[in-house]
Amino acid sequence: MTSQTQPVRIGLIGAGGIAGAHVAGYRLNPESVVFAAIADPVRENAEKRRGDDPGVRIYDDYRDMIAAGGLDAVDICLPHHLHAEAVIAAADAGLHVLCEKPLCLTQEEAAAIDAAVRRSGITVMCAHNQLFQPAVAAAREMIESGVLGRVYEVRTTDSFYNDFTPESMGWRAVAATAGGGELIDTGYHPLYLLQYLAGGTPVSVTAMLSRHRLDFMEGEDSAQVLVRYDNGVVGHVTTSWAYQPAVGTEKFSLVGEKGSLSSDGTTLVSRIRGEEPVSVTFEPVHEFAAEIAHFAESIRRGTRPIQTHEEGIDVLGVILAAYESERSGRIVDVGRVAVTDVREAVPDSLPVG
Repeated sequence: MTSQTQPVRIGLIGAGGIAGAHVAGYRLNPESVVFAAIADPVRENAEKRRGDDPGVRIYDDYRDMIAAGGLDAVDICLPHHLHAEAVIAAADAGLHVLCEKPLCLTQEEAAAIDAAVRRSGITVMCAHNQLFQPAVAAAREMIESGVLGRVYEVRTTDSFYNDFTPESMGWRAVAATAGGGELIDTGYHPLYLLQYLAGGTPVSVTAMLSRHRLDFMEGEDSAQVLVRYDNGVVGHVTTSWAYQPAVGTEKFSLVGEKGSLSSDGTTLVSRIRGEEPVSVTFEPVHEFAAEIAHFAESIRRGTRPIQTHEEGIDVLGVILAAYESERSGRIVDVGRVAVTDVREAVPDSLPVG
């Protein structure tokens, strides 16, 4: 990938809820990003995201936006089932891609995205915003420094009481458009964080899924997932839309041969054997602004971003395996799932309550 010196001209695809956080990220990076265009079939939504900036062109269809030129990259904020087609269209036009989670929904889509990236030479960055939390960055630095020795176990949690109703949940309530339930939505965050801290590639998965409270969903509202990585690390994810986590539940924690780390997302506590515990509290950052800045820097310098489509495909593999594990009641090898579509893999029935 070649580098460039000018600001990255971004076209936003999709003006829904999460797009607001991305646009805020553009505005906070005026030296490296130009918000050049937006595509959404609902013009009112597009105009809301454009605000009072007349320089942002509006299109009904992202294909027309891409064909019009004048862009270096696109930022995809569409419903889940529309991601793959947009990623491939942008790649085939030579545009770099920032894509909201999940990257895609099927193994076939993942293979098509990988092929498009290889033939075009563009960069796809997965919009994994939680990696830009200062506590996460500090934890990764400590792991890489070797102060913890070999890592044995990592845990991540992302749960909250979601007040969705059948009316407000929209496409997320339907497996065909969401790709599943909570695990492929909010649960995607602790999975990419888990992999980032584990430092390996997922190889096997076992899971238990539940529908505790949101019984109008087609998929699960809660999940517990165990993942083994190729470096021997075992990871554990707890994630839910049904409940607030208990007081004291960590955002992430890990144990190594020389000590441990734990964090609520703001404070990082390290406990190295034979030493006094050290607690550091970090000032909050605008995660999406940091994410956008990193994406732009990667394009301008021609460097690999923090997590590309490759990690996005890894996370999809874990989710596919988790759904198959729930259906079969066994440990499932990542990448060796009988079904290739998350929507087919969602269990027909789940424990309720």
